[in-house]
Amino acid sequence: MPYTPPVRDYAFLLRDLLELERYANLPAFADASMDVVDQILQEAGRFTGEVLAPLNSVGDKEGCHWAADNSVTTPKGFKEAYRQLVDGGWPGLGSDPAYGGQGLPHVVNLAFSEMSSAANMAFSMYPGLTHGAYSAIKVGGSDAQKDLYLPKLGSFQWGGTMNLTESHCGTDLGLLRTKAVPQGDGTYKISGQKIWISGGEQDLTENIVHLVLARIEGAPMGTRGISLFIVPKFIPDADGNPGVRNSVKCLGLEEKMGIHGNATCVIAHEEATGWLIGEENRGLSIMFVMMNEARLGVGMQGIAQAEAAYQAAAEFAKDRLQGRSLTGPKNPDGPADPIIVHPDIRRMLMDARAIVEGGRAFLAWTALHGDLATASPDEATRQKGHDYMALMTPVLKGFLTDRGFTVCSDAMQVHGGSGFTEHFPVSQYLRDCRIALIYEGTNGIQALDLVGRKLAADGGRGVMGFFAELDAFVDANADDEMKPFTEPLGKAKAELQEATMWLMQNGLANPDNAGAASTDYLHLFGLTALAYMWAMMAKTAQAKIAAGESDPIYAGKLAVARYYMARVLPETSGRLAKLKTGAETLMALPAEAF
Repeated sequence: MPYTPPVRDYAFLLRDLLELERYANLPAFADASMDVVDQILQEAGRFTGEVLAPLNSVGDKEGCHWAADNSVTTPKGFKEAYRQLVDGGWPGLGSDPAYGGQGLPHVVNLAFSEMSSAANMAFSMYPGLTHGAYSAIKVGGSDAQKDLYLPKLGSFQWGGTMNLTESHCGTDLGLLRTKAVPQGDGTYKISGQKIWISGGEQDLTENIVHLVLARIEGAPMGTRGISLFIVPKFIPDADGNPGVRNSVKCLGLEEKMGIHGNATCVIAHEEATGWLIGEENRGLSIMFVMMNEARLGVGMQGIAQAEAAYQAAAEFAKDRLQGRSLTGPKNPDGPADPIIVHPDIRRMLMDARAIVEGGRAFLAWTALHGDLATASPDEATRQKGHDYMALMTPVLKGFLTDRGFTVCSDAMQVHGGSGFTEHFPVSQYLRDCRIALIYEGTNGIQALDLVGRKLAADGGRGVMGFFAELDAFVDANADDEMKPFTEPLGKAKAELQEATMWLMQNGLANPDNAGAASTDYLHLFGLTALAYMWAMMAKTAQAKIAAGESDPIYAGKLAVARYYMARVLPETSGRLAKLKTGAETLMALPAEAF
């Protein structure tokens, strides 16, 4: 079945739940009236559903092709779709108007990004990494660098990449060997090999701007000595157009499990000309701007692939005839009932709805706080936005990709043996989604980041603020109609707070306790956050129904909210029990016993 972009669900989130028009007095939201947003959502649905989705299977089956001249050809149809992407103005949706963008809130751009990723994950990675490069240069670049590169990157006329990983180091970037030698004229010669570079070579854009981590000769070892450089494929000439070819080469493509339509490259910098971004030895902090944006994007990818897989599974379950309902035939004139009548099929489909719609709300809610972190005139609101963006990033990346992959796996299970074949789309969703748990920092690293850095940041201000917000919501919504949602939320919040205190007490005494608890803590946090989203959505839906609204989306939200509270959220108790066991049993076997 074709993918159907969730246009109506985003309208619910932006209009009803987040009430975007409340912020119309802020300059950053002035052009984001719901009339405008509705038009954007409709056109985004059309473009992603009609242009990108049909190419998803093409990209998977055909893949990218590397030639001996170090060039890469993307799958059939990608160049034409990319041109439509650029001509449609989608690249500038959330970009700075000072550099040719439209300046809309990022929460609006999120909707297009999810639809694009669900329709064609491999394709959407090209513009996704470009926007990350744009953001890093915008934060750390000089005025001259911004003026030269941001209009080209913001329009997607040029592509962008991030060059971090080397064959001997991924997460531990302090081990990198790529070196930078100053030339005395403001440029550096960059030498080294990078691997797993998404979009490192392609035929979609006239230039590619590589952001490369390297160590300047004589710099300190470890992460303290890492600098960040702009290394373009073609060195811009005096007019800012692609000039002479830089000594950057794609040595080959990785053979991957999924995302075949995206070129994952081995890139060699052979005394390539580069320009320093920001200060020497401060490159990692600038690159983290790009990485954090990418991590939010990866969390979105988990939900996007889960949405597409859920849609395929639901359609299959309504069409596939197999067996009879336990309570009597529901299709008495047919040879069997559709499998959607079976409770276990419903369990998998309801789990998917609960995670996808709850996760989408969590992403949008966080993105709105990110917008307010820069757009609000109120200092407390800005601080809260910065706190939540930092705190929630590892949760969004780790929890939503873990659960998104589970949804894709369950969608395959709903298909039975058919799902394991390439005749149905769900196998591609499962293969494509799997990388999201790994890249931009594995989910284990996200969990360690959460418990090791984000909880304690600014004296725990972010997490304590979140706890206070949950308490205030529960206290303000203790009426009978809301109790089915606020009571489970209150219990989950109490368990999350207990887990947080346990980590504070036991993680300091033995760091392995924090490491052993980290993944369970991240999932406990994610489950609680989604409970808050579902409680807010339930309140919104109740108000709409009470006001006489007959749109079935509201009754559907209430039904899924009740399911989440009753069938998904109780997992928090098990997560709390597991993390409190500490590291003893986990670390008991000596390494040689494995």
